[in-house]
Amino acid sequence: MKSFQERRSFYVAGAVLALVIALGACQAVLQTKVDAQAGTVQAPMFEVNPLWPKPLPNHWLLGAAIGIWVDEQDNVWIIHRSSATLNDNEKALELKVGECCRGAPPVLVFDPAGNLIRFWGGPGQGYEWPESNHGIHIDYKGNVWIGGNGMKDAHILKFTKDGKFLMQMGRSGKNAGSNDLENFGRVAKIWVDPKTNEAYVADGYLNKRVAVLDADTGKIKRYWGAYGNKPDDADLGKYDPNAPPAKQFRNPVHCVERSNDGLVYVCDRQADRVQVFRADGTFVKEAFYAKNTLGSGSAWDIAFSKDAQQRYIFLADGTNEKVRVVLRETLEELTNFGDGGRQPGQFFGVHSIATDSKGNIYTTETYEGKRLQKFVYKGIGTVVAGDQGVPWPRSK
Repeated sequence: MKSFQERRSFYVAGAVLALVIALGACQAVLQTKVDAQAGTVQAPMFEVNPLWPKPLPNHWLLGAAIGIWVDEQDNVWIIHRSSATLNDNEKALELKVGECCRGAPPVLVFDPAGNLIRFWGGPGQGYEWPESNHGIHIDYKGNVWIGGNGMKDAHILKFTKDGKFLMQMGRSGKNAGSNDLENFGRVAKIWVDPKTNEAYVADGYLNKRVAVLDADTGKIKRYWGAYGNKPDDADLGKYDPNAPPAKQFRNPVHCVERSNDGLVYVCDRQADRVQVFRADGTFVKEAFYAKNTLGSGSAWDIAFSKDAQQRYIFLADGTNEKVRVVLRETLEELTNFGDGGRQPGQFFGVHSIATDSKGNIYTTETYEGKRLQKFVYKGIGTVVAGDQGVPWPRSK
């Protein structure tokens, strides 16, 4: 049995330890306040890699690049619209009037070093290639999912990594609205849940819903609109940032992805908002970003940070030409980087975003951007709260 003196020493040591922990917590709070007052925050830091990826072979050029995903081997997959979005001066070789250049195949795959290692895509036997392909996802089984937002695109395609056709869900030209159980309405993005084998579909540019499919059969299991409401395709009119939030999604419903803790995040692009749901469509919360943004809106695509808690969301904003860094727990924007332009680290229509296992960010650009960029993760550190500008590499 311990003596009084021993017990007293034990209690004193415990009290001292508790005091040290409390002081440390107070210091952290005080430091956060100091950082905020100084216009800085603790957040992930990035630098653009201006030499990634390596040049394409065969005089190939990218068209409008409108989808990206990083697979389990950290290979970067993109989909783009190739020659359909190149002007004649860009594809003189293809038109047989000059030596350069021509559109690359729609699906391109780069290894972590930036080498092109795989390419395929386009019309083929047994399926209807989209009029305007949009979004690419590689699921946990290694299958490749592709949507489309052309006027007649009411379907989704599924391939192997080598481009072998597996399945088509829906039929071109057969859209029947946001409550159709057979077809889609100009799909923007697909994400497959490895825990449930369900495909979540941002549906989309015509429809106003999230649809959830059995990833093996393609059958729609459930769907919902904004706030978990039954979708309504009525015209909402022009977006007014001062009006009460719309009770339905605007077009396009541009992204969908589920976090490790089971929450589903949806980009309502022209409404400048991200809505969060449970897997059954129950609404949880929402947040607005650059709420006065008109036109094409501010909420284009999201990717999660690679820590187990997925503490941060990276939000691509193609109108304001930024990547916004958001604290996932509160949906608060901490900082952002990027600017309009054509130099590395700038954007022209930053459209899609993804992260690899090391925390690096990859983006694609639509319109005349026609580009794939890599932003190297540099750890958590002190950065400017708000606009950082172009994340150019720091001098050594």
